[in-house]
Amino acid sequence: MTSHALPSKTLVTKILPLVKDSERLAQRLKEVPAEPGVYLMRDASDRIMYIGKSRKLRSRVRSYFRESQKLSDRIALMVRQVTEIEFIVTDTEAEALALEANLIKQHQPYFNVLLKDDKKYPYVCITWSEEYPRIFITRNRRQGKKEDKFYGPYTDSRLLRNILRLSKRIFALKQRPQPLFKDRPCLNYDLGRCPGVCQKLISPEEYRKTVQKVAMVFQGRTQELIDILTEQMHKSAEALNFESAARIRDQIAGLKSLSAEQKVSLPDDTVSRDAIALAADEDHACVQLFQIRAGQLVGRLGFVADAHAEPGAILQRVLEEHYQTADSVEIPTEILVQHELPDAEMLADVLSDRKARKVTIVAPQRATKAELIEMVERNAQYELQRAQKLSDRNTQAMEDLAAIVDLPDLPHRIEGYDISHIQGSNAVASQVVFIDGLPAKQYYRHYKIKNPTVTSGHSNDFASLAEVIQRRFRKYAEDLQLQRVGNPDWPDLVMIDGGKGQLSSVVAVLQEMNLMDELRVVSLAKQREEIFLPGESQPLLTEAEQPGVQLLRRLRDEAHRFAVTFHRQQRNDKLRRSRLDEIPGLGYHRQKQLLAHFRSIDYIRQATPEQLAAAPGIGSHLAQEIYNYFHPS
Repeated sequence: MTSHALPSKTLVTKILPLVKDSERLAQRLKEVPAEPGVYLMRDASDRIMYIGKSRKLRSRVRSYFRESQKLSDRIALMVRQVTEIEFIVTDTEAEALALEANLIKQHQPYFNVLLKDDKKYPYVCITWSEEYPRIFITRNRRQGKKEDKFYGPYTDSRLLRNILRLSKRIFALKQRPQPLFKDRPCLNYDLGRCPGVCQKLISPEEYRKTVQKVAMVFQGRTQELIDILTEQMHKSAEALNFESAARIRDQIAGLKSLSAEQKVSLPDDTVSRDAIALAADEDHACVQLFQIRAGQLVGRLGFVADAHAEPGAILQRVLEEHYQTADSVEIPTEILVQHELPDAEMLADVLSDRKARKVTIVAPQRATKAELIEMVERNAQYELQRAQKLSDRNTQAMEDLAAIVDLPDLPHRIEGYDISHIQGSNAVASQVVFIDGLPAKQYYRHYKIKNPTVTSGHSNDFASLAEVIQRRFRKYAEDLQLQRVGNPDWPDLVMIDGGKGQLSSVVAVLQEMNLMDELRVVSLAKQREEIFLPGESQPLLTEAEQPGVQLLRRLRDEAHRFAVTFHRQQRNDKLRRSRLDEIPGLGYHRQKQLLAHFRSIDYIRQATPEQLAAAPGIGSHLAQEIYNYFHPS
């Protein structure tokens, strides 16, 4: 891939937008090559406004500035602000497609269609990066490693959990997140439900073959899997391996029952296809994608997007992101769309190359395919109605909260803080964030309390909260030029879990940092759900069930849950951790060997370096490390 850019943006004098400087515009357009690639449009503040791709950059970029070209109001507004154009040439259209997606995720340009990651829909994750892959449900696909695969998002979480539960019953998979015993498998192994992963009684290669079969279920290839297993069953029977044949027979029966639960028959069973449609209002665009394999509906995926764009552009963005990480076998040969896509031909060519078969993208107008699109659109409309109701409820709650605490505008970003500990031990704090009244878990944060006065038997919630607030807003105190208003990281409201004492400790530290005048802080007391303001001895006159107070209660409960979860995790880790964990170079396997040889830590403490070195897996250097740890003098 070759990168080409116009003169460095630090050297460009941005006086007028390009549409008002015809000479400079003509010069820029001449420099754009007729090759595949990605283009970036910047405004007078040097911010990236829009990122696009094309198989012919010159034609696409010039189309924005032709008087005869009919642009949408949104794109026309963007074009009037463009002061610079940059481009990156790629070798293929597929590279341009992938590069555009990565750049959009990185820069989040205002005029691009941005899919909202609201954690509404769940995914299935298979951790192929691990020796023994795990299969679990998650609502955050941002986590994980490059090798891990995500399937979804699925709109029906109950059905998804049922499919995963049945898959674990059909195939011998790891059943527990943590081993029950260190030196032997649990009852699931004896029942044949688990192959003994915790004790490595099955090789990673054999276990991965089993997980690959489960992956085929989530790829919509259940019938293909049944055909493969049927052939294996016949071969096992011919080889007189009746035990294996019976086991495969039971797996086939389970898959057929699973298919019956998750599929809805459709008329045409000759083509593998996806159908996508949306329903939108001024703010929301709810997209539904139906996966149809062998004439049956095997998956219904949902997406939420910014509605300030053309419907075709929204569908294009959803399809590009959905198929970007899909395996070639998951790509259908036909994609039905509700609206014409801006770059349908380019997307179809890229998908055809990946699948090694022709993939067509069509917007049907009549007969069965059009009826299918109408059905998908009706489902999207129902999702939109649900989103509207939720949005109305959250808006009402934010309006009420703004009136309660006298905010000039609706609180777009609200942060909640809580402390969790047991008698001062393992003290931690949580920071949770609500955006427009909804949890935004990508911004959640844990804190380990570092205050030396907070120890086991000596708790101090006031000092702990002061420490957390100081650490959270320290960068704003140190850099007075750091933007506050309009900064997505700056909260409109901060809520402290507690009463007047907790609030006073937070106010004191904010005053020391000279941030109190710019930050709105309140506290919510648990007993009577009372809201306190800084400097006020009496709580505000509110009702516990009014919308604004309920919003703060949801924030407080989420902060409490998040803090308690982290505290339990820290406490459990400490309980599991033995003194041997603190010795450098002594891993879990060598600890087992050492304890098996000496039987107890007391004997290890009394052993000489020579006796330690005689234990299996312990050399002279590590033996000296162990001896020095127990005899620091």
